[in-house]
Parts: sequence; structure tokens; C-alpha cells
Amino acid sequence: MLLKKASRPNSRWNYWLKPWQQVDWLLFFLIVGISFFGGIMIRSTELAQGLVDWWWHLLVAGIGTVIALVLARIRYENFLQFHWFTYGLTNFSLIAVMLIGSKAKGAQRWISILGFNVQPSEFAKIFMIITLAALLHKTTASTLPAVFRVLAFTVVPWALVFLQPDLATSLVFGAIVLGMLYWANANPGWLVLLISPIIAAILFSIQWPFTIAFTKYLVFGPLGLIWAVAMGIVGWQTLPWRRYGLSAIGAWALNMLGGEISIFLWDNLKPYQKNRLTSFLNPDTDLLGTGYHQYQSRIAIGAGEWFGWGLNKGPMTQLNFVPEQHTDFIFSSVGEEFGFIGCLVLLFVFAVVCLRLLHIAQNAKDNFGSLLAIGVLSMIVFQVIVNVGMNVGLAPVAGIPLPWMSYGRSAMLTNFISLGIVESVANYRNRKKYWS
Repeated sequence: MLLKKASRPNSRWNYWLKPWQQVDWLLFFLIVGISFFGGIMIRSTELAQGLVDWWWHLLVAGIGTVIALVLARIRYENFLQFHWFTYGLTNFSLIAVMLIGSKAKGAQRWISILGFNVQPSEFAKIFMIITLAALLHKTTASTLPAVFRVLAFTVVPWALVFLQPDLATSLVFGAIVLGMLYWANANPGWLVLLISPIIAAILFSIQWPFTIAFTKYLVFGPLGLIWAVAMGIVGWQTLPWRRYGLSAIGAWALNMLGGEISIFLWDNLKPYQKNRLTSFLNPDTDLLGTGYHQYQSRIAIGAGEWFGWGLNKGPMTQLNFVPEQHTDFIFSSVGEEFGFIGCLVLLFVFAVVCLRLLHIAQNAKDNFGSLLAIGVLSMIVFQVIVNVGMNVGLAPVAGIPLPWMSYGRSAMLTNFISLGIVESVANYRNRKKYWS
């Protein structure tokens, strides 16, 4: 009788925890910790201004935490039944924002709902992950028709996001697609060919003394030509149309075309647009314009040295020298107030988060769950790399927030929804896969 009484509290505890018994709690608490730390850093950037964005950040993080726990209890397989609905909702919301959305900073990305600005392109990221996982979970991407099928369903929401214009989110879409295609057994050579025109565009834009120019837009630089030939070899080795060299010629022509189009587009960009894309290479050339953000960010990070000035003590942060520091440049405040060591600790935590996501993908019970986790992993890895890169001057300012750290209500909810879906994959694992 005494033993039964002693076991009751433990039984009740197990009863309440049973729905989350296989949740990855390390991943969960690391992300909650990052969100809380983000709120502290946002508050530090706003002390002198008396703003309360940090309070909103923590409130939305708390709501997101509850949503993640609820989603972790729901079987993620249920999303298979609704993936066409979510795909349609994504496209509808992206069209709606172009028609009735509010405009700010030259872009039309937000819809006002009950006084709150909602950014549909943020939620489109997680909806696209669900759609692509549904398309690939039983059919591998080992054939070109399967790859083209995925690209066909991606191009519509991608184009709608790009036209807002929201270059940052459209780049995240690309990272998600590439990551999920790779995980679904797509030939790595095909993925290289998918992004090769972008690299060709950059290389063709680099002018050398011995560049050959037939006309204003028909320009052949050595780097671009070498790259196009290399991609022709990749096409020859990986594409199925080897007869008469069609695979090599097609890959070569695609890169040549991408390079020439880039020259035409570059020549028709406005000066401020060109400066925005190239200022990260030499921000000193326009310190009061396009290079101002990164220049100030680099000063703030460098001023932190090894251990930083301490919380709420960084002069650059407290005097508001770094624009948008509570959003895109939150990492610079970490660098100034916690130094190089603080930055390393934060990046280490993000690395552990990514490793846990990879672990969940590898141990999912089926490929739908595995692809969901990989889609989220691709999204997070790309955003962390680009955001940190633009803070330290290694990438152009693309407007990509640091996950769970930067202020942004739509982005925060999207990230916590993705956490809840991945935790559901972890919670309902251990079954046989359809393919390997």
C-alpha cells in the first residue's frame, strides 16, 4: 500500500509528460534560450531610445513556445493531408500582399491584421517545406523529371516573393530547395548546375584587362569562359543527354546565357542598387550611404575585442550608431558587449541546434519527417551564415534576420512553428523508411 502511494506522484508526472516523451528537449531548450538571449540583446540596443520591442520579442517567443509544444503533440503525418491546402494558402497570401499589402522601405511585404503587420513570405517558408516534403517523401529526386517537378511547384511562390520585392526570402527559398533535393538523393552535379548561372553572372561581371567585348552586352571574360567550360564538363558527366554532346553544350550554353544576361541587368541597375550589392567588398567607398551599416557593425564587433564591454555597456550599441541593430544587425551588439568569446559561444549553440536537427532527420521514422527536418535545417543554416556574414562584412546586406535572435514577429512565429514540426518528427519516430 505504501509503495503504491509513493508511486502516484511519479505516475501523474509520467501521465502529463507522455505526449512529449520523445521530444528533443536539448534542441527545445537551446532555442528557447537563444530567444531569451535575443530579447536581452534587443533591450540593450533600445535602452537609450526607450523602446519596447524587446518586450514584444519575448512575448511572441512565449506564444511561439506554446505553439511548438502543441505541434510536437500532433502527428506530423497529418500535414500530408493538407499540403495542397497550405500550398494554395501560401500563393493566395503572397498574391494578397501584392494587392492590399502595406508598403515600407520600397517593398510591399506586409498585411495588416487586427493592427499587426503580418509578413506572409515568412510563413511561406515553412509551408513550402511541407509541400516539398510531401512531393519527395515517396519519390526520390534521383531523376530529372522529379527534380523539375519540385522546381515547377517552387517557382510560383518564389516568383511572388521575388516580385514584392523580397530578395532575402527568395534566397532562403533557394537554400531550402537545394537542401531538400540533396537529401532526397538528387545528383550533386545537378544542384551545382542549378546555381551555376548565378556564379556565371558574377564572374562575367568581373572586367579584366584582356576581356573581349564584341558589343556593349556581348562580353567574354576569362573567368566566365572557364566557368562555363567547367559546367559543360559537369553537364557531360551528370546529365543523361550525352548523345551529340547535348548535355555538355546545354550546360555550357546555360552559363553563357546567364553571364550575358547578368551584364545586361547590371548595366540597367540604378547606381544605389549597384552600391548595395557591392558595398560589402569595400564599404569605405560610401561610408555615409550603402556602406554605413556594415562599417558601423564591423567597428562595434571589433570594439568588443575578446570579452566585450559587458551587457548594456557597449558604446556603439548604447549610442545607437548601428542602424537596424535590433533586427538584421543584432549580432554586432553581441560582438561589442560579449566580445569574440561571446560570438563563439552563440555560434556554438547554433551549431548544436543544427546538429540536433540533422540527428532528428537521420532518425525519423519515414522520409516525410526526415525531409521536414532537413528543410528546417537548410533554412536555419542559410540564415545564420548570411546574417553573420553581413554583420562582419563577408556578405552583402540582404535583410536576412538571425533566427530567434532578431526582432520580427512573423519570423519568430515561423521559426517556432518549424521547431514544433521538427519536434513532432522526433516525438513520433522509429519506423521503417520507404527509401534510403
